[in-house]
Order: sequence, then C-alpha cells, then structure tokens
Amino acid sequence: MRKSTILILTIIFSVSLQAQTVEDAYRYSQDDLNGTARFSAMGGAFGALGGDLGAIFINPASSSVYLSSSASGTLNWNRLNSDYQLNNSPFRNQRSQFDISNLGGVFVFNNNSGSDWRKIAVSAAFTTKATYDESFRVNGTSANSISDYFLSFTEPDLSLDLLQTQEGESVSDLYQFLGNNYGFGLQQALLGFQGYVLDYDPDATGNPYVSLISPGTFDQRYIYDSTGINGKFTFNASTQYRDFLNIGVSVNAHFLNYENATEYQEFNSNPNSETTEVYFGNSLYTNGEGFSLQVGGIAKLTEEIRVGASYESPTWLNVREETTQYIETNSPQDEFVSVYPDVINVYPEYQLRTPGNLTASFAYVFGKSGLISFDYSYKDYRNMHFKSRESVNFDDLNRNIENVYTNSSSYRVGTEYRFNKLSLRLGYRMEGSPFADAYDRIGDRNVYSGGLGYSFGSVNLDLAYTRSDFNENVPMLNTGFGNQIRTDRSANNIFLTLSFGL
Repeated sequence: MRKSTILILTIIFSVSLQAQTVEDAYRYSQDDLNGTARFSAMGGAFGALGGDLGAIFINPASSSVYLSSSASGTLNWNRLNSDYQLNNSPFRNQRSQFDISNLGGVFVFNNNSGSDWRKIAVSAAFTTKATYDESFRVNGTSANSISDYFLSFTEPDLSLDLLQTQEGESVSDLYQFLGNNYGFGLQQALLGFQGYVLDYDPDATGNPYVSLISPGTFDQRYIYDSTGINGKFTFNASTQYRDFLNIGVSVNAHFLNYENATEYQEFNSNPNSETTEVYFGNSLYTNGEGFSLQVGGIAKLTEEIRVGASYESPTWLNVREETTQYIETNSPQDEFVSVYPDVINVYPEYQLRTPGNLTASFAYVFGKSGLISFDYSYKDYRNMHFKSRESVNFDDLNRNIENVYTNSSSYRVGTEYRFNKLSLRLGYRMEGSPFADAYDRIGDRNVYSGGLGYSFGSVNLDLAYTRSDFNENVPMLNTGFGNQIRTDRSANNIFLTLSFGL
C-alpha cells in the first residue's frame, strides 16, 4: 500500500555537483544581432561601413565614421510564430512583445590642429542580445516513458539505503543530504523512487532498480514557461587616421536573467502498471554578468571600396543558478503520492566562456546614391567552456560540448539606395547551425529584411521589417529520455529608430 508524502519544508543549500547542460551553454551564447532600423534593414552588414549605432556592436571602429555627434533609440516589436510537434501531434503558438532593441549615443571630437589623426569618437550604447520569453503547451503519444529518465540516474552499485529515509528523517532531509554530498543525479533517483516511478528488485538481472510503469503507449503533455533577457552595454572609443583608416576598441559589459518553469505529465493504462499518472515539475532561475573586448578597423581603399575587420573576444560570464523540483504520481487504485521537497538547490557560482567572433567585411559605395555591403562572421562553439572556483568538475560536460557543437559561419549582405532624403534598403542574413550533424538540435537560420528611412536634416526616422525562419528540436528532459519537441519558428520584427544630432 502506498502512503501519501506531502512535504512543505523550504531549505536553501548549496549542492556539491553541477546540473548544467550543453543547452545552457548555447542559450547564453545566442546573439540575435539586434540594432537600429537601418542596420536591421540591411541584414546587419555594416562591418565595413560604420556610422551607425548598431554597427558599433559589430566593429568598434564604426563610431569615428560619424561626421558629428549623434544619439538614437530603437523600439522593436516582435511576433514569434511557433509550430510545435510532439510525436506527430501539431500545435501552434504566437507571442508578441515590445522591447528596446538599441539605445545610445556617439560623441565626436574633431582635431583641427592639422594632425593626421583627424578625430576621436567615444560612445556608450545598449543592445538586447536575446530575449527568452516563451510559453507553450503540447501533448502527444509515445512508446517512451519518463521512467527511462529516472532509471538513467541509477546503477547496480547504487545502495538502496541512499534512497530510503532513516528514522526521524524526512524525504526533504534526504533530498538535501544527497544534494550536498552526491549532487543532482541522486536527487533525481530519489524522486523517482519516492514518487513510485521506480522500485528495487534484488532478484533483477543487472540493475536492481526497475520501473513501476509497464511498457506500452503513453499520453504525454509538456508545459513550458520562460522569461528573461541577455543584454550588452558597450563603451567604445575610436579614431580616424587621415581619410584612410578608422580603428577602435570596445569594452562590453554583459548581463543575463533567465527563468523557466516546466511540467511534464504522463498517463497510461498499460496492463500491470502500478503507476499510471506522473506529474514532474522543474523550475530554474539564472542570473549572471560578465565582460568581453572588441577591436576593429575600417580602411577606405578607394572612394568606392571599404574593407573592415573586427574581433570580439569570448565573453566570460559569472553565473548563479537555483532550481526546485516536485513529483506527483497516481495508481490505478487512486493512491496519490505527492513529493514536494520545496528545497531550493543553490548551485555554486560557475564561470562560462562563450565563443569569440571574427568578422571580415567589404562595402562598395556608389557616391551619394547608394551602396552594397557584405559581412562574414565565424564562431567556434566548441570553445564554450564551463569551470568553477568551487570543487565542481566540469570535465565531462566540456567534453560533451566538443562532441555536440561545431563552428558556425554567418553571411550578411545589405544594400541601400537614396532618393534625395528618402532611403530604401534590403538585406539578407544566414546563420549556420552551431550543432554538429549528429546532434539534430537547430537548423540554419535565414533572415530577410527591408526598410526605409527619411532625413529631416538633423533628425532621421528609420523603419525596418525582418523575418527569420528556422527549426529546432527541443528536448523535454536532457538525460535518458529521447522525446523531443519539433519546432518550426518564424520571427517577425518591426524596428523603429529615431536618431538626431547632438
């Protein structure tokens, strides 16, 4: 006979072993390349052009291309259309939001002394690298059960005593003990055992831990809610040598905040199943900050031809994470079990290095009537790396990163044509998948863009529209459970920028 376990104790402690994944590294390395409306309309191909606030985030030499001091702010309306499939059961979701894409100012100081160094520019700006707002629910049927997830954290040598409470000890006490001394994996085994997903059979061949859920067909549901932002502040200085060369450097301050809550539900009526309902919930709260450096140059080879090159160093982030979990199950006899440790797992702070970015650029300028530009960028996501000043070993995770990820290239092309005070713009951007072929996680991203701008003299108003299409396979659980949510995404953005002289 089962007994109901209801725990309401809240405990805060530090777990000794990590629970980070390769998914975390990718999430915090994303860069949506947001910028001004002009920058976005031309596909972000500004590495050899400069003279735009969005361009400074690509090439720090861009600020000294400005003829005079300027400030700008950009609003972004984003609509994300997502088509989800769980085991061939389709669902659609839409999400819309406003945010500040880009904000800052450039101050230009001309040198009238006759020196070859014609001017110096300094700037400060903010951009949104990525937003994490998403909410969806999917359901489908599968032959895989969540019991596979919990079984993956057991082995023949795992002592049953570690999963059973002692006299005077609650499940919450044991959950805390395992977290402090053994880490995330044994906490999952405990939830599976105390939640009546797993049982112990000493007569079993091999692993004595067995599933209380019989094989068959499973009705599965997944609920996901997340929110957060990854932002970047840039402090920049650049200079112009004669009319030929612009060089610059930037110091970037990064911050991130990410929260998500998920619940996995599974139902079955398989013969001999002692557990027929499972509700498994997880929540994650992450915050962090870090820095990176950038250097770059723009050379004017002729009146028409400009080339540019820039490098952004890896970003070094200090990250803190907290998690909570619960599990509820039911049997054919309606013997309901609820295991709510209400323990806040406070993980030791860790350091994450995200990949650096190398960009080469070319632009051809048709006098005052128009231009065409091209950027190529290269990132090696295998250089993502976890480490900790605490006694946390990330060796296995870092080896997994080297196997899962690969290098990624992106191509950006843009053009602009001017009719007096009106400008028309088009652009295209392709970002290659950072995942190795053997790991089907996310496909290439194609971004199409266009826009227009109007100059009122010292004030400019620019409008842009971008559409990006890409697909993802999102794992519901990261270990021991193969079910993935197939997601086809279409992101539509409208950018509106107001810029003016200072």
